[in-house]
Amino acid sequence: MGHRDIPVLDTQRLVLRGPEPQEYPDFKATFASYRSRFMGGPLNGYEAWMLYAAEIGHWEIRGYGMWMVHLRDTDETVGMAGGWFPAKWPEREIAWILWPEQAGKGYALEATHAVRRYYYEQKGWETAVSYIDPKNLEAIRLAERLGCTKDAGAPSVDGNDAVYRHPSPEALRGTQLAHGIDMEIAHYADPLFKPKGWALD
Repeated sequence: MGHRDIPVLDTQRLVLRGPEPQEYPDFKATFASYRSRFMGGPLNGYEAWMLYAAEIGHWEIRGYGMWMVHLRDTDETVGMAGGWFPAKWPEREIAWILWPEQAGKGYALEATHAVRRYYYEQKGWETAVSYIDPKNLEAIRLAERLGCTKDAGAPSVDGNDAVYRHPSPEALRGTQLAHGIDMEIAHYADPLFKPKGWALD
């Protein structure tokens, strides 16, 4: 499966498509910023270019990977979400990152929920993890809202990250958790919904 065959995922507000070369500047700016501090950054220009090349190449090697997240109404890119399993990763990961100015609008929740559904329903995944820096409280909050629980017995990437285990497809199917995620996404899509307090991705 080549990267030209990447499926398109649609949600209420978003369209997820495979990464394209012309979308690199936003990626570079984000990974050069403080927002990337929990994902190996900030990176210099060469490091960011190599990582973006890896994002595209991951689809060629694994047959799955990270989608670029676009706003349905404007086609603006707001971040990335998808599957990630490079060399030395103990398990397949569901990962995400938003551009700094796009946090707090529910985009990461909406995109990651769609990504997980795709991998469970279309690819037959029975489990997935998210490797999160213990200081990355926003990512931990999002993982918990997705129903993830900390898996202390699972191997981490480098011993410095926490492993959050996603609920299995059976644990999600038709449950209050899945319904609650859908309801929260609907709230963010409501133009009258104005979340207050700490930004939630």
